[in-house]
Amino acid sequence: MKRYLSKLLGLRRDRRGNAMIEFAIGAGLLVAAFTGTFEFGYTFYQYNSLSNATNQAARYAAMRAYDSSTSVPSDAFKTAVKNMVVYGDPAGGTQPILPGLTTSHVVLTVTFTNGVPATMTVSINGYSLDTAVAFMSFNNKPRASYPYQGFYSPA
Repeated sequence: MKRYLSKLLGLRRDRRGNAMIEFAIGAGLLVAAFTGTFEFGYTFYQYNSLSNATNQAARYAAMRAYDSSTSVPSDAFKTAVKNMVVYGDPAGGTQPILPGLTTSHVVLTVTFTNGVPATMTVSINGYSLDTAVAFMSFNNKPRASYPYQGFYSPA
């Protein structure tokens, strides 16, 4: 009986395996923290890419010759601006800057003042970004506006 009692007391003082248990608990928490940090960073990177593309397209629209006499842009103008957002090139492309982004998500708004174009606004509407945690939907953001400085030549 004394032998079993001393063995039980010896197990209580034995610290073998404690480091392994501490490592398992700590590693689980660290992996979760690193995964969350990576996911947030990647989502922010994708949003920043979308924001930069929207900004570049609005700047492009503000400098391009506007060939419509109304606030409704011509199909060629609209297509070029939308391609600028999605592909980074007014001529179009095959690989969008973000997965699932199409030209149907891009909204171009032309504001007229005194019968001439005054402002070009480009925004994203209806695009969803798939993150590991949830879906992020973009409605009317990101958004960029530039005063029109191009050549106005209505057809």
